[in-house]
Amino acid sequence: MKRSLTILAGSAICLASAFAAAPALAYDGTNCKAPGNCWEPKPGYPEKVEGSEYDPKHDPMELNKQAESIRAMDERNAMRVKHFKETGDFVFDVSKIKEGGSTAQ
Repeated sequence: MKRSLTILAGSAICLASAFAAAPALAYDGTNCKAPGNCWEPKPGYPEKVEGSEYDPKHDPMELNKQAESIRAMDERNAMRVKHFKETGDFVFDVSKIKEGGSTAQ
């Protein structure tokens, strides 16, 4: 009985040490320039992306959509704040705020 416990304990220690050493022995296939700087392009990836098949070719109008929506949001918020300061009544729907005056319809 004592012999089988010794063998079992020895096996457990060997197995635990093998699992602990496994990450240190793993090869991930990268060549790191510095610790933590291990990015490298796949074979065939161009040095210059612009003009290649990987160039996203962003449309300036598509990129400008978010700026336009933020500008419109700021205008709506300014209308809400102006109406609230003048009347003390907060109206979320800006279509209910008259343009000229600040009274709700």
